[in-house]
Amino acid sequence: MLKRLLCSSLVTLLLLQPTHASAEQRPFKVCWSIYAGWMLWGYIAEEGIIDKWAKKYGIEIQVEQVPDYVASIEQYTAGQYDACSMTNMDALTIPAAGGVDSTALIVGDFSAGADGILVRGGNKDLKELKGKTILLVENSVSHYLLSRALEWAHLKPSDVKIENVSDKDLAQVWRSGKGDAVVTWNPILSDLRQDGDSVQVFSSHHVPGEILDLLVINSQTLAQHPELGRALTGAWFEGMRLMGLPTPAGQAARASMAAAADTTAEDFDEQLRTIRSFYAPRSAAAFARSDKMPTLMQRVADFADAQQLLGEGKGLQNLGITFGDNNVLGNSSRIMLRFNPTYMQLAADNQL
Repeated sequence: MLKRLLCSSLVTLLLLQPTHASAEQRPFKVCWSIYAGWMLWGYIAEEGIIDKWAKKYGIEIQVEQVPDYVASIEQYTAGQYDACSMTNMDALTIPAAGGVDSTALIVGDFSAGADGILVRGGNKDLKELKGKTILLVENSVSHYLLSRALEWAHLKPSDVKIENVSDKDLAQVWRSGKGDAVVTWNPILSDLRQDGDSVQVFSSHHVPGEILDLLVINSQTLAQHPELGRALTGAWFEGMRLMGLPTPAGQAARASMAAAADTTAEDFDEQLRTIRSFYAPRSAAAFARSDKMPTLMQRVADFADAQQLLGEGKGLQNLGITFGDNNVLGNSSRIMLRFNPTYMQLAADNQL
């Protein structure tokens, strides 16, 4: 027992102390895609905040934007990136289901209107979706949101026809006149709403907390290089504090992110109002370890299983999800997705 306690104490000490990589350590790579909740990654890279925190821990971090969201996750899953911004559902159905043990290092926000369903014309009755052709990125959070909308309307998935369109082509295809409805996320959603020829009939505002925006990191890489987790978390929350300021400095930061997203500062601020951002690391850590998380992820897993995204007929028998209190959902012998609030808590306690 004493030996186990000593080993446990040593692991904790190593995690809490700054570590420095050797000069031969390769650069770590992080990818992100355009979305209000992830624009901060580009900003803190441009402003040198990432470099400052990387230098503190003796490492190099490269932050890259990938134009196609799904492609960014696939590239992370293939090992081309050490960490990637993605939603909780996509973390489960792509890297975790693909056998890549991944950790939700940072819970940045949850969608509270940033994902929505638009229909042509002015009818807001969800039941009118029956028989309609709906454009979306299949098996994404948009697909999940549609399933929740159909539940609300007491419709079945077979009541609608889904047409799979990539996020980079979605706006163009919708504007060409194809489809009766479209499901997407900001900034595409915000852009299409401005056309004025469609109405929003459902959004993530109706299901708050179910669509989480995360930074997901390879669990093995994090275990071998806790300095990477510390640097990324420290840089993120330094940027979040700045972005949330109602001062000229905060306004300038948001305006810079708006320009990078090819929109106006006013529209970007409106997009930020459609997500519930965790500006303070303490609130992010608390949410990650909350009792709601297993229930939330079970709902997401049920949808993924219905789409056979976790292996045919296997559901969570094939993999497990663990939470901050070591509570496990699914297969405890094959954990593939971890909600670990450790680094967010270190940020909250000013220990980074």
